[in-house]
Amino acid sequence: MSTLSTIHQRIKQELWQIERQENVHIIYACESGSRAWGFPSQDSDYDVRFIYVRPVDWYLSIRDRRDVIERPISDQLDINGWDLRKALQLFRKSNPPLLEWLQSPIVYEESSSVTERIRSLSSHTFSPKSCMYHYLHMAKGNYREYLQGSQVKIKKYFYVLRPLLACGWIEKHNAMPPMEFDALVRESVPEGSELRRNIERLLERKRSGEELDVECRIPSINAYLEERIEHYTRTAVHLRSPAGQQRQDQELDKMFRSALQEVWA
Repeated sequence: MSTLSTIHQRIKQELWQIERQENVHIIYACESGSRAWGFPSQDSDYDVRFIYVRPVDWYLSIRDRRDVIERPISDQLDINGWDLRKALQLFRKSNPPLLEWLQSPIVYEESSSVTERIRSLSSHTFSPKSCMYHYLHMAKGNYREYLQGSQVKIKKYFYVLRPLLACGWIEKHNAMPPMEFDALVRESVPEGSELRRNIERLLERKRSGEELDVECRIPSINAYLEERIEHYTRTAVHLRSPAGQQRQDQELDKMFRSALQEVWA
């Protein structure tokens, strides 16, 4: 059995144990971090995220209850999940991490029709404004923290490039960007350009397992990042949020109830 198959079996075993220990049913589980984005290092964690459903009686309580399950990071496994009700509440707000989970290229579990139904609604609930602000905030924070000065943490370029390229996808397509970094680069960075060559060299180094630590800044990438941050700061203000929230809420309520019936019938 390959190393990858062994890891995937371990992940599924961990999910099975969570179901037994927590008395939940996991309806969806995926990879959400650098492995899903397409630029993992050899020692990158497996960032496993899942959506789960509890028995019906759990929801019929006047008490506020914890709606997340988290496990300590152990042996490269970072596993946590959200209750379906929490996930749907965030979905109605066009929560980018959740939308990314639902289109992850690496899926460990999908045992209910509800996730596909959520995907079918995503174009109606998608908010270009809130998603662009999410990615822009991420890019600004990482740029300010790691990429200013003559010496920079070179691997952090990916953590500014990816959200800014995602902003570009939103601006052009008015839709949720794909998770895969390669697809975002192909869409926005001209082939053969100095910027594209520098990004591809960094990507090759990272994927080969080379340790990308503190090095001299890369002027062409920094110039691009600074220009794009300024551009999307101006652009985000003029984007619109989706309408028809009441109708969407009714549809999500129906989806939640039908998921409980499907899972626990």
